[in-house]
Formats: sequence, structure tokens, C-alpha cells
Amino acid sequence: MKRRDFMKAGAVLGLSTAIPAFSIHQHLKKNYKVGILGYGDRGSGLHGVLSQMPDQFTVTAICETLDFRVQNARKKGLDSKIKVFKDHREMADYKNVDVIMIATPLSMHFEHAKTALQAGKHIYLEKAMTHTAEQALELQKIHQQLPKQVIQVGHQYRYSPLYFKVKDYIQSGYLGEVTQVEARWDRNHNWRRHVPSPELERQVNWRMYEEYSGGLVAELLSHQMDFVHWAFDTVPSSIYATGGIDHFKDGRETFDNVQATVRYNDAGIIGNYGATCSNQYEGYIFKIKGNKGTISLLMNDGYFYPEPEHLKELQQVDGVSGATKLEWSDNRKGIKLVTEPLKDGTFYALQDLFECLETGRIPYSNVMNGGNTAIAVAMANKSLKDGLPQRWV
Repeated sequence: MKRRDFMKAGAVLGLSTAIPAFSIHQHLKKNYKVGILGYGDRGSGLHGVLSQMPDQFTVTAICETLDFRVQNARKKGLDSKIKVFKDHREMADYKNVDVIMIATPLSMHFEHAKTALQAGKHIYLEKAMTHTAEQALELQKIHQQLPKQVIQVGHQYRYSPLYFKVKDYIQSGYLGEVTQVEARWDRNHNWRRHVPSPELERQVNWRMYEEYSGGLVAELLSHQMDFVHWAFDTVPSSIYATGGIDHFKDGRETFDNVQATVRYNDAGIIGNYGATCSNQYEGYIFKIKGNKGTISLLMNDGYFYPEPEHLKELQQVDGVSGATKLEWSDNRKGIKLVTEPLKDGTFYALQDLFECLETGRIPYSNVMNGGNTAIAVAMANKSLKDGLPQRWV
């Protein structure tokens, strides 16, 4: 490696600013009125983040079919000025709402998004975008007819400063030629939520039933799959997945143990994605492996580990070139990617949503790339069910 390459490496690898710059300009002053559709853990969580952005958003309505959730929200101080609906169509027609944030079960995403769009609302739509590939394609067509309405899909890695930085590393060539991705999201828990009454089982624990849910692939692994699509500008050419209900014999229908192997022919990459509900030892793993180095990620932390032939040169960057000081791990074998605390990924996403609403820019996570990830999730789930490889057509 020549001296000018030392300096280039130091300049890029030392950057803590290779992140999205969400600048809310002086002229961006409108406060958008928000209706939250679905007020479970995720919907109420969105409300919590919105409360940190009072100059940009005000929650004026919620829609929730389960009475106990509304009652609990009122006990916790839900503003009495917020109008409560049970029918999503009525909230979509409510004139005191500009943006509808959809945090309902996956099987309802398409219907709820379609209704909101046709009522003239902008949308924040939780991932996965839709339950089926056909729904993803149809929602894309609907949006083409209503292009002035913003649709942001909740794949938040596309907004995280950490993951923006990782994308920059990949595109700048510091990993070299990437051929393998290893991703896991493991827990040792049955994934159930408390049900106040037996007849509400399927409504509360919808993630466990095929009618409503995409299971572990949709709820967890879709985040990592979407990042690979984004970072490498690719989609799967084929997916083979296997799994089963191997630990929790409790009447669930979605698998508690899954593994998917994904081939990206155009990128020359194999992606290995897995999740289990019966072991938490490794927890969250996301490793991107190139012939010059590996990036190892947690949700809010990460390191770049150069391959041995590049490690020594990079360790000498500070002294040789005087370039920006690299943040090394304690053993000097890895470079830290995070040098300051990060906010919740939803905060960064909603910052971008506001800017898109004001400027008309397309969100980084949108109906097109969000649809591609929904299709990939549907392919993986079909392979899980049928035991056959699925090909992108």
C-alpha cells in the first residue's frame, strides 16, 4: 500500500460523519398531523418518538380495535384531544390527519395502505411492506397513480448513521470483494404477548399465525435482508429456506426456528439468514465478509476488521500519514464504527419523513425498495412452507 493510499484509508475509515445529513431548513415549518393505525407496542412506540418532535408532528388520532389498549393508553395519560377510531376507513377520512402511520398486523398492511392513499393521506408503513408479493406489486401500481403522496416503509437501517457508514465502507471498496453475509437474530423466549381474554389470542399474538404474519423472516430478518439489497443494489436471484416449530409446541403456526440461504447472482454474494426462539447466546449477528476485511455489526455498534495483509498497514496510518486518527479496538485488530451514542432508528426515519413531506423527495426506504424486500420475505416464507427453492422472476 502506497503512502497516498494510507492517507485515503485514514480519511475514510476515520470518518464519523459518513452518515445521512438530515438538515431541516429554516423554511420547513409545517407541523404535520398524524393518525396512528394500530396502538399496540409498535404504534404506541411510534407515538413516543413523535413526542420528541413536537415542531414537526402532532398526533391527532389513533385507530385501535382492541378496547383494552385504548384504556391502557388513557391510564398512561393519552391526550383527551386525540380522537379515537375503531374503523381505519373513518380515520382515513378524518380531515385533521395528514399522515397515517400503519402499525397493524402484516396481513392488514395492504388494505390499510390502499385506503389511506385513496383518502389522500401520506403514509409511514411498518415493515414488511406487505404480506404477499402480489400485494407489493399492486401497492407499487397504486402509488404510481398517486405520486405526490409520500410512502415511507419502516426499514430503519436505511436511516441509521451506523448503517449509512457501513454502506459507505462497502461502496468505497474497503471490504474489497464481498462474497458472504452472515445474519442472525436469536432469542430464547416464546415471543408471546399477554392476552387479557382467550378470544383475543389471534389478535394479540398475530405474529404466530400464518393468516396474519410473515413470522421470524418478516419480523426480524427482513431488516438485514433489506440492508443487503440497499448496500449492494441487488435483489435475491434464489432463496432456499428450511425450518420448523421445533421448540414451542403451543399451537403456533409460524416457525420458531428458521434458516434461509439467499443467492445474489449479480453481486456474487451468498446470504445466510437465521433466527431461533430457543437460544439467545449469539443474539444479533450481522457480518459482511470481503477479501479485504469484515464488518461485524450489532444494532447500534460495529467494527471493521481488516484481513491480515491489510491490518499492519492500517495500524500504521496515524503515525505515517498524519491522517485522521482511527478509533481502534483495545486489541488494535479492529476499527470502531461508532464513536458516539446513537438515537433510536425510528427517530432518524421520522426526521427523513418530515423532510420528504416538505420537499417532495422520495424516502430512502420507499414503496419500490420496500416492495422488493417484501417480495424476498414472501419468497423465503414460501420456501419454508413448500420445502422448495424459490426464484426471483
